[in-house]
Amino acid sequence: MKVMEAMHKGAEWVSPETPLTQIAQMMRNLDIGCLPVGKNDRLVGMVTDRDIICRGLADSSNPSKLTAESVMTKGIVYCKAEEDLEDALRIMEEKQIRRLPVIDDNKRMVGMLSIGDISHSVPRDLSGEVISAVSAHHQ
Repeated sequence: MKVMEAMHKGAEWVSPETPLTQIAQMMRNLDIGCLPVGKNDRLVGMVTDRDIICRGLADSSNPSKLTAESVMTKGIVYCKAEEDLEDALRIMEEKQIRRLPVIDDNKRMVGMLSIGDISHSVPRDLSGEVISAVSAHHQ
């Protein structure tokens, strides 16, 4: 199976200057837990709901002045739409991440691959292995 067959198509992204309050509202309205951050047509980071809480609210005296850039996890791990799903699962396990932006051959983001997507696409034992590996640092 290819990544493109399991991913959520048409993912949203934000710029580094996007206010944190706007990001939180987008996450709520879209019912998602992360948003990739792009600059000059390239992905440069990821803002998760955990980033908003731990780096935004817990570390700031005025979260309303924060932007994506001030709380995002820098650098980005991604996979390609044409890649085998098993290769993407290995990336998630090795990096212990729950969501992966998916790019096409033109390096354009075309979707997101999440643990939830995987649970609907692969046998239960394989999805269990991925969840266990990704969550290992939380035990």
